[in-house]
Amino acid sequence: MTPEHHAGAGRFRNPWPNGTLQRFSGVLRWEFDRLTKPLPAQPDPSVFRSVTPAFARPRASAGVVVITWVGHASFLLQVGGLNVLTDPVWSERASPVAFAGPRRWLPPGIPFDGLPPIDAVLISHNHYDHLDDATVRRLAAREPDARWLVPLGLAPFLRSRGARQVVELDWWQEARLDGLVIGCTPAQHFSARGFRDRNRTLWCGWSLASVARHVFFAGDTGYHPVFGAIAERFGPFDVALLPIGAYQPRWFMQPVHMNPEEAVQALRDLVAARARVAERPTVMVAMHWGTFKLTDEPMDEPPLRAARAWQAAGLPRKDLWVLAHGETRTL
Repeated sequence: MTPEHHAGAGRFRNPWPNGTLQRFSGVLRWEFDRLTKPLPAQPDPSVFRSVTPAFARPRASAGVVVITWVGHASFLLQVGGLNVLTDPVWSERASPVAFAGPRRWLPPGIPFDGLPPIDAVLISHNHYDHLDDATVRRLAAREPDARWLVPLGLAPFLRSRGARQVVELDWWQEARLDGLVIGCTPAQHFSARGFRDRNRTLWCGWSLASVARHVFFAGDTGYHPVFGAIAERFGPFDVALLPIGAYQPRWFMQPVHMNPEEAVQALRDLVAARARVAERPTVMVAMHWGTFKLTDEPMDEPPLRAARAWQAAGLPRKDLWVLAHGETRTL
């Protein structure tokens, strides 16, 4: 039986009613609105903090989770005794060209040459702010033994750029890497790197389970109805990395990017599904904000709205982590 997210003819789709993407006419409407309506004022980049990372070298012990934010959706996760990168982007722009496209507001929180040995790389989908050609080539050359885990259809891209050990997974499938079980989780998004390849590769999130800890990396996603099912299958999670930015205008972005309030609701869905068996609270780490300006909301707005939604939900303040670029925290 063909899974609902397989659209046939080598394409994929969001299987939920609220996952329908805007057509090209929507893109034109958005661009027209940008030309004819005032946009929110943007902060000066100096409002964003960068700190010196303090991750474990060469690796952390298997019983802890150490999280360092590189920026956007790029993290160094030290879990199960392994060093794992998510959606690594070290280029100056999230773009197919070096002279145009969204530019970093801050440099990567870990300099590329300052990375520890990398055991695994997780890719959520093929958009330029999550899958960067130059970074893939640098990592593949620097870490020839690293394992790359990608959603269906992305292995050829990685292999053609030097990655040797690439594993493709479909939603709900798992792979074992030494002390970790890594699961491919559903997400509500889309894929494309050009004008003719939309949805020809899959998109996903990832779960990472060691003997001691469970981590959820949501990837890039709109709010969808199966966060609870993800927790039932792969949880309970000690920490969930959830996107909070790139959400305005809402009429356009709602299918593919959660706003901060939806991210908090996704966290509540994850927690509720395993509340009876979870022994510890679930920490939410905010991501996908403060690095590349992709949409219309003020760049510093997402964490402010996330904090208000978190408080309104009655959740403990200590369990919402809004990291500075380069900041390391240990669970």
